Amino acid sequence: MKAKHSFKIAILAGFFLMAGGRVALAQCDKTATLTASATSYLDAQGTIIKTVDAGAVISITKTDLTITPDSDHAMSGKITSATCDWKVPFKEGKTVVKAVMSKDGTDEKHVTVTIDGKDGKVALTFEAEEMPGKKIQVVADKFE
Repeated sequence: MKAKHSFKIAILAGFFLMAGGRVALAQCDKTATLTASATSYLDAQGTIIKTVDAGAVISITKTDLTITPDSDHAMSGKITSATCDWKVPFKEGKTVVKAVMSKDGTDEKHVTVTIDGKDGKVALTFEAEEMPGKKIQVVADKFE
């Protein structure tokens, strides 16, 4: 009798793990728009050099990445790869997106965007291969 009960618990646990994994993966295929009100500039070690009151809107679809700063032209491009691992969708977890981006089709940059969720806060860190040792980070004020 005890073996049957343990087997049922194991099946239920497996079902819940699969269902939870499906929910976490499902959000990775959806369009996400994040809005930030400040931008921080970091050195290669991740130390903040300066923070400015210049926000941005970041839109991520399954195939495209668009960054629209408050004071500049939008950069957009095609996503070349993405990894996604969220325990709680866009609250606890991480996504890494690689893309080739440009402003108005000029000055291409190979960008890695790391989206980290910790304690319900989502931070996006941008790095471009063409700008070694420099990082840009925004903390999302709003997420849709």
